[in-house]
Amino acid sequence: MHQELLRRGAGKTAALATRVALATRSAPPLGIFCSVSDQNLSESVASSRSLRFHWELQCQDVSALRGQVVQFKLSDIGEGIREVTVKEWYVKEGDTVSQFDSICEVQSDKASVTITSRYDGVIKKLYYNLDDIAYVGKPLVDIETEALKDSEEDVVETPAVSHDEHTHQEIKGRKTLATPAVRRLAMENNIKLSEVVGSGKDGRILKEDILNYLEKQTGAILPPSPKAEIMPPPPKPKDMTIPIPVSKPPVFTGKDKTEPIKGFQKAMVKTMSAALKIPHFGYCDEVDLTELVKLREELKPIAFARGIKLSFMPFFLKTSDKQKNSTMHVKNFNRDQPRAVGLELKASHNIGIAMDTEQGLIVPNVKNVQICSIFEIAAELKRLQKLGSVGQLSTTDLTGGTFTLSNIGSIGGTYAKPVILPPEVAIGAIGSIKCFHAIPRFNQKGEVYKAHVMNVSWSADHRVIDGATMSRFSNLWKSYLENPAFMLLDLK
Repeated sequence: MHQELLRRGAGKTAALATRVALATRSAPPLGIFCSVSDQNLSESVASSRSLRFHWELQCQDVSALRGQVVQFKLSDIGEGIREVTVKEWYVKEGDTVSQFDSICEVQSDKASVTITSRYDGVIKKLYYNLDDIAYVGKPLVDIETEALKDSEEDVVETPAVSHDEHTHQEIKGRKTLATPAVRRLAMENNIKLSEVVGSGKDGRILKEDILNYLEKQTGAILPPSPKAEIMPPPPKPKDMTIPIPVSKPPVFTGKDKTEPIKGFQKAMVKTMSAALKIPHFGYCDEVDLTELVKLREELKPIAFARGIKLSFMPFFLKTSDKQKNSTMHVKNFNRDQPRAVGLELKASHNIGIAMDTEQGLIVPNVKNVQICSIFEIAAELKRLQKLGSVGQLSTTDLTGGTFTLSNIGSIGGTYAKPVILPPEVAIGAIGSIKCFHAIPRFNQKGEVYKAHVMNVSWSADHRVIDGATMSRFSNLWKSYLENPAFMLLDLK
């Protein structure tokens, strides 16, 4: 009986040591499995070796399932881009993310791109601050994956979970659906999205859900701030003398600072440096837009009913496309070998539009102008202007251009000397439209009339385009704008 009790006590002690060892991730001491009786020493040692073997197998399984810290590297964005600028973080250290959740927004010298997560886990480290330069192939964030939760529950006994806690765990285990704006609002108020119940489609968390959750946490809505009372000025005594201020020389304390060149401005530096190697040929002309102004006034209500504000730019783009096999739409000309014979005439006429934005000068282009109507061109220009104003133009919108127009007249000016955008071979600058009252204009009948006149300035690569070709192109472009009915006859 005494030996049986000792054997049972040794078994319980061994089981307790195994559980402690698994919880602390350390090997159980071999001596704790030994019985206090010398007669059962060999049996206890054998039992301890068996338990140690099983412990090592379980420890290996747990180690294999343990969550790891993964370095999430910036992948190749394309277009030969090797570095980007971090414009906005959607997460911070300690946040929980799921696959396809937005991590940050970066901007290259061509477009803005939103980086999404490929893992489920917790953000452990951010490698860059805002406006830092991030390099392709280098770590962007560290993410600790969530692979250990289920395996630990198989080894360690878990306490009973209440119904509310169980429901909360199910919500946390589910993928959270929310827009970047909602995630930013939650991050600014230190709210975990896993604790908010979404009221949108498929459980998507909306802005109203965050506000309702925040109101429940704070318990009340802050009252409006009281208005400051306006105090009347004190009465001025009659015998008060006003002191004369002593003038002092102004002291300027400002300091010079250096601004880094990045983003679209950096791309402009590289592009214009390459453009200086091109022998530019300039050509200017004057266009009477009186008939086009009348036509536009007639079409504006129709375009407005379709949701489009019709400007002159769609007409300028369409008339730039009317010459078949035009040398103006040349690309991939080998500038390093001037003697090379052979020019690539582009079948797709992708005409770029120079835009002045807060991020700098950008040149998106309207694709396949040769098959687009005036209304389709106007709708595409509206889309490009909307995306360009918020810096959301894609790489496709900014590449592939064959010819460029700069509407410098919308800001001011009559003539310009536009610089060619490589690898294109021509560019046009449109001046402001002016209505001449003092200068007499005569029609074909010799009658004086009020004219709407616009000046245009062309620049061409003189190695490819000679003066006669440029003049013929400008004359046809001018004739279509001065007589819009001719353009309608040739539209396809």
